[in-house]
Amino acid sequence: MNGPHDIGGHHGVGPIDPATHHGHYHPGETWEPRAMAITVAAGFGGHWTIDESRFAREDRPPQEYFTLGYFGIWLAALQRLLAERGLVTEAELAGGPLENGTVPPKACLSADQVAAALARGGPVDRDPGGRQPAFAPGDLVRTRNLQPRGHTRLPGYARDKVGRIAHVQGFHAFADDSAKGDRAAAEWLYTVVFDAETLWGMAEGAGDEVTCDAWEPYLERA
Repeated sequence: MNGPHDIGGHHGVGPIDPATHHGHYHPGETWEPRAMAITVAAGFGGHWTIDESRFAREDRPPQEYFTLGYFGIWLAALQRLLAERGLVTEAELAGGPLENGTVPPKACLSADQVAAALARGGPVDRDPGGRQPAFAPGDLVRTRNLQPRGHTRLPGYARDKVGRIAHVQGFHAFADDSAKGDRAAAEWLYTVVFDAETLWGMAEGAGDEVTCDAWEPYLERA
């Protein structure tokens, strides 16, 4: 979607302000690791894909997206997913008493399973069967001018641009359809190289390149 998360090439957003503290969480913000833990635990419940959770984070007004902070966005997305799937009620989220009749999780991650589960991650490789990639390294391609309302991994600055296939990365879960709940959708994935001037204009350094991973439905022959 064309949301506040896709700010590559936008002006006026402000400089990057890297954290000066060590570790993943802000000092004193004890709720941040708890937000991370509950998000991961709920995700292992099996009621949504990682791409559905990404869309739940990015699908919100710019003012909210830019003010909630990183873990605030995660919590807001988790609340939406839990309510949409019926695992909690709006009254429970508002602080009311626990209610009966909510949907139980499909799986639970016990404490002794956490390390192995995190190390395993969520593999996205799929068996292509007899499907062959439409493009090969060296082929010139043009990205499609996609403007979807749903989730996509093709950034706005790289749409309708000519680039060159650098690598065929494999046959992987297709994020755009996975974000709609289609766990079987998979497509060939490529690394596409663009001249920086193609994306950003003549102000960029001659010879600079930008690489972008793009699924086959994003591409057509140039």
